[in-house]
Amino acid sequence: MLPKRILLPGLLIAALVFSACKHSDDQLLKQARQIHSEILTLDSHTDTPLMLGRRGLDLGVHNDPNRGGGKLDFPRMDEGGLDAAFFAVFLGQGESTPEAWDIAHQRALGLFETIHDALEQNSDLAELAITPDDAYRLRNKGKKAIYIGLENAYPIGDDLYRLEKYYELGARYVTLSHTRNNHFSDSSDDREGPEHGGLSEIGRELVKKINHMGMMVDVSHISDDAFYDVLEISTAPVIASHSNARSVYDNPRNLNDDMLKALAENGGVVQLCFLYVTELPPNPPRDSARAELRERYNNFQNLTDEQMEEARSEWYAIDRDFPSQLPTVADIIDHLDYIVNLIGIDHVGIGSDFDGGGQLEDCYDVSEMHNLTVEMLRRGYNKEEIEKIWSGNFMRVFREAYDLREI
Repeated sequence: MLPKRILLPGLLIAALVFSACKHSDDQLLKQARQIHSEILTLDSHTDTPLMLGRRGLDLGVHNDPNRGGGKLDFPRMDEGGLDAAFFAVFLGQGESTPEAWDIAHQRALGLFETIHDALEQNSDLAELAITPDDAYRLRNKGKKAIYIGLENAYPIGDDLYRLEKYYELGARYVTLSHTRNNHFSDSSDDREGPEHGGLSEIGRELVKKINHMGMMVDVSHISDDAFYDVLEISTAPVIASHSNARSVYDNPRNLNDDMLKALAENGGVVQLCFLYVTELPPNPPRDSARAELRERYNNFQNLTDEQMEEARSEWYAIDRDFPSQLPTVADIIDHLDYIVNLIGIDHVGIGSDFDGGGQLEDCYDVSEMHNLTVEMLRRGYNKEEIEKIWSGNFMRVFREAYDLREI
């Protein structure tokens, strides 16, 4: 054993280094909080409406994410310095029949109503936002801005005029498909492979209708061929509301380099998602339990509201029973660095997918959103660049699409 007189200097150096790092982290966090107090911050995709209604989440109180409280509520938005968020009206894919479309349409209307009711109950804290400028106006009033996006165009059915009703209720973007092909578009994830070779004919008409309405076309979840079809048709810049870079993590839900370059040429923006981030250690017990659950609930297709809630509760229970390693803030900022180096600072933002599976080890819920900015600062991003990432790029696209409306 070495004498203590030799060990002590080494211990002292280690302590000084730890203290310096802690001081540096504290300074970065303080700087991040200051930046958040001066800029608009926006998350372009959350599935928080899934936590409302039947699950009874109160957005006006501080909920515990570890006890079924979801990833977002208004007090925790304050803690994390988040000003605005898009709530997804999401329905899983079902059969493509008039009867199924009618049922999905009614369920979509119910989700819109659930969001409106939650905002009415918390009108002192948040309001429905419908224009790009609303987020800034509400921020100045000390309120949170809640926008709505339609995730999966499935409930539109074969009646494109339903989109006008969704628009009236607040929808400002449409994600064309989800994890299965629908009658509008092939999905990036459908195990059966492509059905249309991209967009269908009515899918092409839907893109034109979205442009006409002044809404944004969302290319997350759709196949690569469908992505290029959208860019060929759309007269407005498009968004990928929650996707990452495929070159950093090879997953069909992410965009490859050519797609990212095409998105930039289109003037669009890719919003970084807290899913599909990095390769994680295998978790066979969890994977097996999830596979059994999918089989038992028909891969979550054609379920009633009650069945979907049961499936969702069991899914969350599996996550609790078989916890897995999570990606980190550093991992997601690796995607940011890659995209910025590839296509520039003007085409990237944040779309967490909170309450839809998105979570990071050190940004587990909305209360920790500052940590993203801390890592950006650590890597040399300045305030102007951080503002573009947090809202400027997305709002530019939103405004360009909104200004083209013909209604």
